[in-house]
Amino acid sequence: MRTTTLIPRRIATTGITVLGAAGIATAALTGTAHAAPQTAKPAHQTAAKPAKADDKADKKAEKAEKKDAGKKAEDYPDNLDGWIREAMSIMKKHGIPGSYDGIKRNIIRESGGDPNAVNDWDINAQKGIPSKGLLQVIQPTFDQYHVKGTADKLTDPVANIVAACNYAADRYGTMDNVDSAY
Repeated sequence: MRTTTLIPRRIATTGITVLGAAGIATAALTGTAHAAPQTAKPAHQTAAKPAKADDKADKKAEKAEKKDAGKKAEDYPDNLDGWIREAMSIMKKHGIPGSYDGIKRNIIRESGGDPNAVNDWDINAQKGIPSKGLLQVIQPTFDQYHVKGTADKLTDPVANIVAACNYAADRYGTMDNVDSAY
């Protein structure tokens, strides 16, 4: 039995759709958003220092923080491979199942790897709630399955993957079990 604290109850609305799965999609995709992905950068504020000894300690700590921030960027490049690996690291911490291959297969089918892909033709879009991002999630599903610690933005690649995998785990056991519209 799988144990996790993040998977919420199922929702009635199917929150994820397919963009052009072979043999499934019958309508043509009519548009895709093309905005540059935004990445959150930690804000660092320094207060006035009371003494020179504290200045040295603060500078040393600041240097270590910059080194750590640089190391994280090197561990996860800003591309599909990096987004999947970072998402899997977060998923592992929260007990959300899914393999690299299963996630990538679904991303390629859903968005072709475009984190800004928008489905503006299916029933959700007609209701004013288009599916967006790498795994084509609608906003209500993202809101319900969002994992704390990831960006609170539907088109953030890592947040989109983690929320979609959280949803797929709740509904299908794992993203690996998803081979078509979900």
